[in-house]
Amino acid sequence: MTPPLPEMIAPAMSFEELKDNFALFDEWDDRYAYLIDLGRKLPALPDVWRTETTKVRGCMSQVWLVPDGTPMRFAFAADSDSSIVKGLIAVLATLFIGQPAAAVAATDAEGAFKHLGLEQHLSPNRRNGFVAMVGRIKDAARATASTAP
Repeated sequence: MTPPLPEMIAPAMSFEELKDNFALFDEWDDRYAYLIDLGRKLPALPDVWRTETTKVRGCMSQVWLVPDGTPMRFAFAADSDSSIVKGLIAVLATLFIGQPAAAVAATDAEGAFKHLGLEQHLSPNRRNGFVAMVGRIKDAARATASTAP
């Protein structure tokens, strides 16, 4: 029996607002602290959803992702054992959640990530994890979009 779905992430702002907020910080340490703070605000993923099925492969840290939503409004819940990765999840949630699933599948997440000025400060392993999370989200969005009438 499948447990009830976890609480989906509800972004507190638009991606444009997020981009404006990141632009306020001149120093990487300040952006890093802001990113961690964003991750702290995410709802916790219940242990029942921390499974091999929901685990995102390719991440250095443990990351679990549970997609949901409709073709017109994509959503997901996610969590990580890393504070910085939780912040990256919050960024991805701001970019993707609430968008039509087909638009999520077509979004240039790498370009959006560069607009925030984060790409040059993450280790290659964290960057690979980011790419793995984006891939998992886009796969789920494509699957959700395919259920449209």
